[in-house]
Amino acid sequence: MELGRISSSKALAPVKPMKMEGIVDDILKTDPKDSDALPLPLYLTNGVFFTLFFSVVYFLLTRWREKIRHSTPLHIIDLSEIIAILAFVASFIYLLGFFGIDFIQSILRPSADVWAAEDEDQSIAPKAGAQKLDEEVLLKEDSRKIPCGAALVDCPIPQVVPAVPPPTEEDEEIIKSVVEGKTPSYSLESKLGDCKRAAAIRRESLQRLTGKSLAGLPLENFDYESILGQCCEMPVGYIQIPVGIAGPLFLDGREYMVPMATTEGCLVASTNRGCKAIHLSGGANSVLLRDGMTRAPVVRFATAQRAAQLKFFLEEPSNFDTLAMIFDRSSRFARLQSIKCAIAGKNLYMRFSCSTGDAMGMNMVSKGVQNVLDFLQNDFPDMDVIGISGNFCSDKKPAAVNWIEGRGKSVVCEVIISGDVVRKVLKTSVEALVELNMLKNLAGSAMAGALGGFNAQASNIVSAVYLATGQDPAQNVESSHCITMMEAVNDGKDIHVSVTMPSIEVGTVGGGTQLASQSACLNLLGVKGANKEAAGSNARLLATIVAGSVLAAEVSLMSAIAAGHLVQSHMKYNRAATPASKDVPKISS
Repeated sequence: MELGRISSSKALAPVKPMKMEGIVDDILKTDPKDSDALPLPLYLTNGVFFTLFFSVVYFLLTRWREKIRHSTPLHIIDLSEIIAILAFVASFIYLLGFFGIDFIQSILRPSADVWAAEDEDQSIAPKAGAQKLDEEVLLKEDSRKIPCGAALVDCPIPQVVPAVPPPTEEDEEIIKSVVEGKTPSYSLESKLGDCKRAAAIRRESLQRLTGKSLAGLPLENFDYESILGQCCEMPVGYIQIPVGIAGPLFLDGREYMVPMATTEGCLVASTNRGCKAIHLSGGANSVLLRDGMTRAPVVRFATAQRAAQLKFFLEEPSNFDTLAMIFDRSSRFARLQSIKCAIAGKNLYMRFSCSTGDAMGMNMVSKGVQNVLDFLQNDFPDMDVIGISGNFCSDKKPAAVNWIEGRGKSVVCEVIISGDVVRKVLKTSVEALVELNMLKNLAGSAMAGALGGFNAQASNIVSAVYLATGQDPAQNVESSHCITMMEAVNDGKDIHVSVTMPSIEVGTVGGGTQLASQSACLNLLGVKGANKEAAGSNARLLATIVAGSVLAAEVSLMSAIAAGHLVQSHMKYNRAATPASKDVPKISS
C-alpha cells in the first residue's frame, strides 16, 4: 500500500470538520512542564510569594521592634507571629528553589569550556609574526579536541535536530487514514489548511509504512507555507547543508563575499585562497557576452519538404517582428531574440532564445513558445506539435549547442596574477601553472572527449553557489561548461588566467530564491530580488560573480596540483588526519 496512492473516490470518513476548540487545543498542546502543576500561572505564583515574603518580614520586624521597646522577651510569640514565621519559611524555600539553586550550582560546578585551553593559548601568544599567528589560529580552530558531531560530556548543548512532537489524537486518525490508503498523502495540505501539520502527518505515515525512522531529518523551524506550489511537493522535512564564505572576491572594482553551500572539505578554503591571490593582484574583470534563455519545441509534418517550408518561414527576417510580437505577449520581461532551426527528416526543431529579466526564465520562455506555436497553427494546420521541449534547448544535459551557442548568461572572467603572488600565496611558479593547464585542462580533457569540461573544478563552485542562492542545482550540468586558459605575460613574470563560461543559468527571482536562507545569501551579494531600475541586471551580476568564483577556485586548485599539495590538503581538511608532510604550505585566508 503506497503512501501517495491516489484514492479520490474515498472520503476521509473518520475525520470531522475542525472546531475552534480543536484548533486551540492543538496550539496549546505542548510538552508537560513542572510549572503546569501550579494552580496559578507562573508569573502570578512568583508575585504572590514575593509579596508574601516581604510582607511577613515587615510584619515580624515591626512586632519585634515593639517587643524591644516594651522589654518583652522575643521568644514569647502569639498565633499571628507563628503564622507569619511559617509563611516566611515557606516563601523563602520557594524563592530559594526557584532562583537560588541554579546560581549556587553555577558557583560550585562551573560548566566545562572545551575551547578554554585554546583561548588561553591565543591570549598569551606573542604579537610578533602576526601572519604566522593567524595561520596557527586557523589550524587550531580546524583541529577540534573531539570528533565533529560527538557529544560533549558534562556540557549541555541544544539538539541539532529538534524532536518532533508526538501526534495528537486527531492527527492519529488522519495518519491511520493515510496509511490505509483512504486519504491521499498529496492532499493533506488542501484538506488540513496547515502545511506544517500536513508535513508532520505525512512524515509519521511514511515512517509507519516503511518501518524506517526519519529521526535525523529535521522537521521543525521551517516555513512550509513558502514552498507550497512552488518548490517541493509532499514535504516530510528538509536537509541541512553548511554554508561557508569565500572572499572578498575583488571583481570589476567591487568586493563580494561569496556564499557556498557544500559538504566537501577544502573547497571553500581553496576558493578563499584564490580570492586572496586575485585581490592582491588588483582584482579580476568580467564581460557578459550574451544573455538569453532557450526553449526548442519539436514539431512533425507529413513530409520533410513541408518541415523545410516552416524552417524558411521562421528564418525569414521579415517575419521576425510578427513572431516577436506574439512571443512577447507572454510576459512584460520576455523579449524574443532569435529563432534557429534544425531538421531531422520530417521533424523540425525550433530553438527560441529570449531575454527574461532577473528570472532564470524557463517558464517564461515556454509560455512565449506556446503562443508562437498557437499562432503558427493557423498557417501550418498540418503541423503536429510533438513536445514543447525537443532537447535542442538543451536543458540539464551536456550539449554542444549550449557550448557553442550559449544558454542563459555567457561570461568571460580574467585576471593577471603577479609572479610574486604566484610564488608567495599560491606556492608554485608561472611556468608550472601554464604547463599543467595545457596538459590537464586542454590536452587531458580532449583525450577524455570532454564536452565543455576544459577546466579543473568549475562544477564544484557552480553547485555550491547555486545551492546557497536558490538556483536549480540540476542546471549545474550546462552551467559548468567552462574552458580555463593560462598564459605567461610580461616576459613570463606574470600569468594571465581566464575562464569562459557560455551557459550560466541563474536568476534572482522565482523558484528557490524566495526561500529565507537562499534569499539571505542573495542579499549578501547585493542581488536579492528583481532590479527595478534595470531589469535583468541582478541576474547578470550574479552570473559574473559565479564566473569570478570559478576563476578563483581554478587558480587555487591548479596551483595546489602544480605544487603537489592536493592530496595533503584534502587529507587535512576532508579527513582531519595528520598531513603527509609537515612542509605543506597552509592555505591562509
